[in-house]
Amino acid sequence: MTDAVPGSFALVLHSHLPWLRHHGVWPLGEEWLHQAWVESYVPLVAELDALAAEGHRDVLTLGVTPVLAAQLDDPAAVVDARTWAGLWEMRCRELGFGQEGHRGDIARYEFAEARRASEQLETRWRHGGSPVLRSLRDAGVVELLGGPATHPFLPLLLPEVADLALRVGLADSRWRLGAPGRGIWSPECGWTPALAPTFAAAGVGHFLVDEQTVRDSGGHPHAGWRVGGTDVVAVARDLPATNLIWSSRDGYPAGAAYRDFHARERFTGARLWAVTGADVPPAGKAPYDPATAAAQVRADVAHFVDAVVARLRAVHAEQGSPGLVVAAYDTELFGHWWHEGPAFLGQAVRALRAAGVTVTTVEKALAAGHVAGDLDLGPGSWGSGKDFSVWDGPAVAPIAHENHWVQRRWLDLMARETPERLRLRRPELDQLLRTMLNALSSDWAFMVTREQAVDYAWRRAEEHRVAFHRLAQLIDDGDTEGALAEAARQAATDDTFPWLDARTAGLPVVPR
Repeated sequence: MTDAVPGSFALVLHSHLPWLRHHGVWPLGEEWLHQAWVESYVPLVAELDALAAEGHRDVLTLGVTPVLAAQLDDPAAVVDARTWAGLWEMRCRELGFGQEGHRGDIARYEFAEARRASEQLETRWRHGGSPVLRSLRDAGVVELLGGPATHPFLPLLLPEVADLALRVGLADSRWRLGAPGRGIWSPECGWTPALAPTFAAAGVGHFLVDEQTVRDSGGHPHAGWRVGGTDVVAVARDLPATNLIWSSRDGYPAGAAYRDFHARERFTGARLWAVTGADVPPAGKAPYDPATAAAQVRADVAHFVDAVVARLRAVHAEQGSPGLVVAAYDTELFGHWWHEGPAFLGQAVRALRAAGVTVTTVEKALAAGHVAGDLDLGPGSWGSGKDFSVWDGPAVAPIAHENHWVQRRWLDLMARETPERLRLRRPELDQLLRTMLNALSSDWAFMVTREQAVDYAWRRAEEHRVAFHRLAQLIDDGDTEGALAEAARQAATDDTFPWLDARTAGLPVVPR
């Protein structure tokens, strides 16, 4: 019988995409949603279902942002995801089943993958994402994390708006899932001490931060810490364990045998080649072989298990007591960016438990006693530099500046509303709030700073900002008819949270 390894290991996956419905198709826009859905979320859930069928519980902690959950529940988006999977099958046929050699082999392999995804979308995902997430949570397979509505970078928000965004996000989880989780993913692991009372008032029990934020404050990342004189617990990701996968140069996804994400066949977009090497041009890449990649998964799982065991034993020796090791990642890394990632996760959970490791959720780890005490936790993020510069640095200063004035105008406008004017629901105010929340998404500044689809990010930030001020001006002018017409126009593309009532934002009326 395998000896138990001291301590606990928690895997955290953070699932997020900004609002993409009706905002372009290719190369960014709805195609981004469909790729992540079909290539990451579907195979991940299939792995979790397989683990559940084997009796595994408390497998991992899964964060799904409210804005992503809204898209996964959109009936039209569900149909579109099925269509995207069907088109994947067609592209495989175009690649050529009848061909001999590598192209034919990959065509048949990819077709089988696409067919499995299509079947899952027609059955498991038939009614959208919420039934899937609720079933995994209720069966005790995962802990679900919530978060602020549209993934805004909370440290840069005015306190009232940070509170509003968080309450709207938690209310959306309550509306979709019956109850929000006790934990949240603070967008971009962003934290500032001013958020402590906001989190406490919203009922947040724990949240994720970066290891460096905790170390800079005098703590260690191998337990949770109560912050800000509250019972809210900050939990840090462990960078040595996380970087076994996360590192773009040395992480497992960079392995030579794995399917290359970027190199595609010219006409069908099929990925025919293996990574081969970080600096190898497409013409020099080796053909992708699923069997060789599967062998690499097994080898990397074995290495990962040994590393986690060694990490837990080292923490135990250093602290003199069992510690907590948290590895946290973007969900979309698994399956979309790293094709073999979901298979790795399933095998890793099985192998870790077989090796005597306590694999658990963050909530269960904290309940088991992995809380070190109180910590005066300073500001930080998981962005480059571990500060706020990704979201307010020189490259994106205009976005940060305009976001400030969007928030100020919302607060000023609502302060002028009277109880009589708020007696009935106001569709124009509901839409104004949705538009503001979309404008405040952290994604636009992140994409600009990281030089990823910069034109798209600037356009999205500007479109939401201009739409907000256009509607706000009509409301300020008392043009009720014009405001309602403009709100309806905006809702045609950005009805992100249909239930949202601006009068009681964060407290939706659940349909009966």
